Amino acid sequence: MRPRSQRSSSGEWEKPFWQQPGWLLSAGFFLVLALLGGFVVFAGDDEDTNAGQGAEATAAPSADPTRSTPSGKQSNGAEDPRPEGCRTDDSDQAVPPKSPADLKWKVYQTELVPVSATAGPLQYNGAVWTCFARTPLGAVLAVHSISTKMGGSDWKDVVEKQFARGSGTEALRKTRAGISDENESGAPGSKGTYLGFNVVTYDKDRATVMMLMRLAEGEYVAATISVLWEEGDWKIRPTLSGSITENISQISGTDGFVLWGGERAG
Repeated sequence: MRPRSQRSSSGEWEKPFWQQPGWLLSAGFFLVLALLGGFVVFAGDDEDTNAGQGAEATAAPSADPTRSTPSGKQSNGAEDPRPEGCRTDDSDQAVPPKSPADLKWKVYQTELVPVSATAGPLQYNGAVWTCFARTPLGAVLAVHSISTKMGGSDWKDVVEKQFARGSGTEALRKTRAGISDENESGAPGSKGTYLGFNVVTYDKDRATVMMLMRLAEGEYVAATISVLWEEGDWKIRPTLSGSITENISQISGTDGFVLWGGERAG
């Protein structure tokens, strides 16, 4: 891979895009992900990225005999452990080939976040948006919704309720505590835009998702995040070092991703 950083006239390598002051100012919605990210890979314009491999390699899991139905019962007759109002139709276990028909965009500070009336989130309590379908699409929407909230003052509540238990989350708390809690300001979408996703791996208990974003300056960035099904909902699983992301990549375009559609939520 060829780095996008360039050598300056002084002979020194310029900083990569995620360390440049202009990028940090124009991409506030992605700043915390970069600070908490595990490592960065730069993809050259003339090289293929790994973005599209996940969708091709991921087969839809076989039907789960305990998945929930809209009636509130699981298919084996047992009660769904999720609370009333959080039960979803989890029958579609296929990786979505396109944006869902009921996709809308909900505003959180300066960001437009993709949401679905069928796949989640179904409940909104301040920054904590919960109740996602136990499906590939539900996992994708959870990754977007939860990671969005880590930049401002609400992050502690989000980590407490929407991050998987374990040493990775404890490490993340310590790292995030050293970053400013200042909330972003500006028009929704002014810092960057969520463009699409790629499901890298999925089963009913865990998933790894790539989020595709376009920053305000036009750069395309992909972030890889994993979630676990825990206590009746998807929760982010940080790395052992406390990183939300397993990979942050600057890429050349949208190939290999399912692109979002939909309208602004009321």
